[in-house]
Amino acid sequence: MTDGEPGPAAERRTRRRGNDLVQAIHAAVLAEVGEVGVSGLTMEGIAKRAATAKTSLYRRWSSPRELLIDALHEAHPQESPSPGADDLRGDLIQALRQLVAWIRTPAATAVVAIMMERHRHPELVDAMYTRVFDARGGTFTSTVLRHYAAQGHLDPALVTPVVTDIGEALVLKHSTDTGEIPDDDVLAAIVDQAILPAVGIMPARGRPTRTSASRSRPEPTD
Repeated sequence: MTDGEPGPAAERRTRRRGNDLVQAIHAAVLAEVGEVGVSGLTMEGIAKRAATAKTSLYRRWSSPRELLIDALHEAHPQESPSPGADDLRGDLIQALRQLVAWIRTPAATAVVAIMMERHRHPELVDAMYTRVFDARGGTFTSTVLRHYAAQGHLDPALVTPVVTDIGEALVLKHSTDTGEIPDDDVLAAIVDQAILPAVGIMPARGRPTRTSASRSRPEPTD
């Protein structure tokens, strides 16, 4: 490269447009908040990480936190139950798979960073729940359960906030207890042994499932 020629960062700035640029900025803000926290989040830092001009950010977002909420919304998965409501168990397992996949993303790391500072930024936490989680259907499995209730396959009175929290809570508990992300066997166990019975459906006899306890805790020795 000779004097006066644009460097790689400048080339990226001029070549990226539209959705490519937005995706780069979203990735930058999620990575940035994971490193510096909410309090350290600035437009300057995000722009530098995204290798773009700060003015590009201000054209779309009024503040780093608005940008962060937008990035979280775009990164958050949304359940798609079977249109015919003919596979409740499969749809519930798939919803929990979406949760497991999301846990591995920078968006999930960003959510943890926000929650660690929730006492300092309660308005950001409120925005995250209303404009990200609720806007995408609520807790994982909520959309599936409401869909089946609306189709007459479940009693709507059983689809309570406690029931819609079960899958998400048990996936996170398994991860906390074992230090591992649940596999499909554990997800099936959560559906068969917790969610389906909570809505009045007992799984078929003989269906093999494993609990997190059976996977993670050794047998006692004498």
